[in-house]
Amino acid sequence: MVAIFENRVDAGRRLGEAVRALLGEVDAADGAVVLGLPRGGVPVARQVADVVGAPLDVLAVRKLGGPRHPEFAIGAIGEGGVRLVDDDAVRHMRLGGGELERVEAAARIELARLLARYRGGRPALDLAGRRAIIVDDGVATGASATVACRAARLLGAGEVVLAVPIAPYGWEQKLAGEADAFVALATPRDFWAVGRWYVDFDQTTADEVISALDR
Repeated sequence: MVAIFENRVDAGRRLGEAVRALLGEVDAADGAVVLGLPRGGVPVARQVADVVGAPLDVLAVRKLGGPRHPEFAIGAIGEGGVRLVDDDAVRHMRLGGGELERVEAAARIELARLLARYRGGRPALDLAGRRAIIVDDGVATGASATVACRAARLLGAGEVVLAVPIAPYGWEQKLAGEADAFVALATPRDFWAVGRWYVDFDQTTADEVISALDR
């Protein structure tokens, strides 16, 4: 399969144009805030924010991994106390309530640490009544996107737009109700993984996230 995007910067520029076309050139930045999901979504969001002409902030979401198998996702958490737990995964791993609480507590400590590092002491942008344009480098399962949309609403966003360069076919139906509008540049049926659609999909570093937010 031929890659569609050269890298996250290329994907972000093209996604920004699509977001601006959807919302209208004049209206796109009206009361809007672009929110990048770290780490890989932030470089994409930087480009979207530049094209749309809106401020950029980070919206952190953290996976909840099983205590004995951290790579196995049992849910996710986000800012504002938002949480999403996969009950089937919890039962499959035979986790007790105490174990789940400990996993979530550790994840929230790490979430707070990352936000402090990324924002460098700056307060989060106020989302009250504003249009939140949530950006990631792609959607796979949709768990992180779901938590991010719910977090933005909990933080007061009046409208939520979920924008990604690549997503699996039918993603809007799977995430129906989580966002008010969806933007994806491509939705292949043979999706498989986000990274296969990029020529360069190297891991984004924390320093790159900070640089994109500081610009």
